[in-house]
Amino acid sequence: MDPNEHEHEPAEWTRRAAMGAMAAGALAASGPRAGAWPAPATESKTRPRIAVIATCYWKTSHGQGITDRFIEGYGWQGRHHRPALDVVSLYIDQRPKTDVADDRLARHPGLKLYPTIAEALTRGGPALDVDGVVIIGEHGEYLRDDRGRTHYPRYEFFQQVVDVFRRSGRSVPVFNDKHLSWNWAWAKEMVATARELKFPFLAGSSLPVTWRIPEFETPTDAVLEEAVCVGYGGVDSYDFHGLESLQCFAERRRGGETGVKAVEILRGPDVWKALDPAAGGSARTRALFDACLCRSFRLTSPSPGYGNAFPTLEQAAAVVPDPIIYRLHYNDGLVGSLFMMSGLVADFTVAMKVEGDPAIRSTQLYLCGISPNQTLPNFFSPLANHIEAMFLTGAAPYPVERTLLTSGVVCTAVDLMAEKRRRAETPDLAAIAYRAPRESQYMRS
Repeated sequence: MDPNEHEHEPAEWTRRAAMGAMAAGALAASGPRAGAWPAPATESKTRPRIAVIATCYWKTSHGQGITDRFIEGYGWQGRHHRPALDVVSLYIDQRPKTDVADDRLARHPGLKLYPTIAEALTRGGPALDVDGVVIIGEHGEYLRDDRGRTHYPRYEFFQQVVDVFRRSGRSVPVFNDKHLSWNWAWAKEMVATARELKFPFLAGSSLPVTWRIPEFETPTDAVLEEAVCVGYGGVDSYDFHGLESLQCFAERRRGGETGVKAVEILRGPDVWKALDPAAGGSARTRALFDACLCRSFRLTSPSPGYGNAFPTLEQAAAVVPDPIIYRLHYNDGLVGSLFMMSGLVADFTVAMKVEGDPAIRSTQLYLCGISPNQTLPNFFSPLANHIEAMFLTGAAPYPVERTLLTSGVVCTAVDLMAEKRRRAETPDLAAIAYRAPRESQYMRS
């Protein structure tokens, strides 16, 4: 949501957003959508029936975090929101001892577990018998290759879903959690298939739509001079969340998203040089990096006895064993950088320099609910609300091209690091152009 726009009462906001999203449903499935936030709070005349296809369903897994919100509800705008849809079928690929599916099946008689994806979509019949599909290919025991990629079967799940669509002669909206695939060719194919069969396709991270502290959005049609995200986590993992955090701000610049012509990787000592003007680094990049650290709630103090001390580069280097920069060179000249700083921070922050604005603008994409006991990661709630909106309106609230682009950057970065190369030209990513919806999608207080 855009802090420059008017605040509305929740009911009025809901009606306006739903009407806008339904109007957008007439557009092609791959095109930009009008904002669909939040989903209508009242039940529709016909409640969509949803199939959930998940790798696993144990406490704090993505499968549990998203699916439970659909079947149990969640806190939303000061009240308990029960989605206006019904999860009627489940397919779970792996069921360890920590699996909670049996409990959910006992609590919800209308929910049924099926042995195959096809049966979950047809509900045991001859043809598609649901109104929407959620694919959650995250967590579980899957192959991790020598490049550090986990082979989550998102593409394989998607293909089995599409097979049912083709046999049935109709399609329904699909959501895919996180990046599209570890394999770039497969990621491209998924989006191409959604275009071919003309079904709404939503994908990506929970970070672009979560709360922001402070509330900030890229001004519409702003000229960005540079953008930086500072995050944490591993390769082919949380790096995706950082890229989506960066991209949801960058895509709103003047002219819309123009594509990424090259991806560059800096690792180890080169990262600190890039932040040190005395060593030839950029003073502006350093200022943006520092602004991100100032927004962090989980910044490691570099000094014994101090709970809140700002680190020098030397101190930061002492606590970050493997610093990495993913540098995105956009077609229109913008440079965006993701700093992976595990050990220094444990959250995601973004800073940018807007032409004509003397100040650096920065914010934290707030992952509320992360705690040592991991009881209820509430950051899934805004994402669940957007997914619900798509099922109710038949329109994806923001373009899947964002996640196609960030998936491609992850794939390129993994290859660069494995092959110890610094830069790759990316003609496929340079061809991805789109416009984000004018209405912001993040969760306001």
